[in-house]
Amino acid sequence: MPERSTVLSRRRLLGVDAARAVALLGMIATHVEPRTGPDGATSLAHVLAAGRASALFAVLAGVGIALASGGTRPPRGRGWVEAAAATTARAVVIFAVGLVLGAFDSGLAVILCYYGVLFLVALPFLPLRAPWLIALGLTWAVAGPVLSQALRLSTDSSMDAAVPNLVTLLSDPGGTASSLLLTGYYPVLTWAAYLLVGMGLGRLPLRRAAVAAGLAVGGAVLAAVSYAGSAVWLSGGGLAELQAAGVGGHLATGPVDADVLHVAFYGTTPTTSWAWLGVASPHSGAPPDLLHTLGSATAVLGLMLLLEHLVARALWPVAAIGSMTFTLYSLHVVLVATVLPVTVDDALLVHATIAAAIAIPWRRYVGRGPLEALAAYAARTARQRVGRTPARV
Repeated sequence: MPERSTVLSRRRLLGVDAARAVALLGMIATHVEPRTGPDGATSLAHVLAAGRASALFAVLAGVGIALASGGTRPPRGRGWVEAAAATTARAVVIFAVGLVLGAFDSGLAVILCYYGVLFLVALPFLPLRAPWLIALGLTWAVAGPVLSQALRLSTDSSMDAAVPNLVTLLSDPGGTASSLLLTGYYPVLTWAAYLLVGMGLGRLPLRRAAVAAGLAVGGAVLAAVSYAGSAVWLSGGGLAELQAAGVGGHLATGPVDADVLHVAFYGTTPTTSWAWLGVASPHSGAPPDLLHTLGSATAVLGLMLLLEHLVARALWPVAAIGSMTFTLYSLHVVLVATVLPVTVDDALLVHATIAAAIAIPWRRYVGRGPLEALAAYAARTARQRVGRTPARV
């Protein structure tokens, strides 16, 4: 049945879409706003959004996968086969668009190829319920970085600054796979923690106000405790240990000093010392970073779901933006690479205004965004093809 074009579907959760809009605008802010202000201090945009916005995107990917595959009722048997086929089809579309965007000279770390691989990682976990998924995700937020550090130490793998695209995939498929899984900007090995927790959140009864409140409070506590724990460890001798070790050849956005928690590390920790696993710095991929950003993402989702209960009509324009983040994110990358580079005046305001000007009327009068419609068509077709296949006897 075609989706109603005049309003957001009743089946959609405005709070989830609004959280997606927060993630999109946060990523735009980190892309176009300067990292430091005139006084040399980290800018407000990067203090608030660096690392957190992209993590929110990944957590919401898990939420979306869970909602699309049954919500509180995980798929089993033939239902799992159909859900896996649909999820795989979405992964292929997202990955393909990511390869195209990676070819643009935008200077941005395009997330979509990593996102597509994460969708494939979700397949074996589709039948699990919320407690298992959340527990696995939180466990992996600790274990994954340790495994990543060990693998990068043993293979002498350095951080990969290349953005995956069709050229890198065809010319160096092994290197591209390594970048996607281990050494790139959003390495799937550690980012699977976001996916699993997000899937667990999507298996909860998110329409309940009590659940939304629990997510807001619980997420905020996790974010605060993990960040504070890293700060205390740094002040108690951890910073001196990191300064002694240095970053080696690893890329970082600033020096290892008292402001290290605002220094980004492009996806992975330096391998000069195991002590790097104690930092909550953005994009470090260390346990405190993953736990902090998991908490902040959960808190944002809970807050947006609460706002849906309180001011749904006022939230609708924001949710409209969030309902087509695949399209708007892709457009943002193209605009940065072409007519609206990060150097234009008021770049954040310009890009955000364009997103709103497109999304609000499009959502009201058309429905799904163009790339969302393409991904939905691919998923629906894959599900139907698998559904027609007779069961083996």
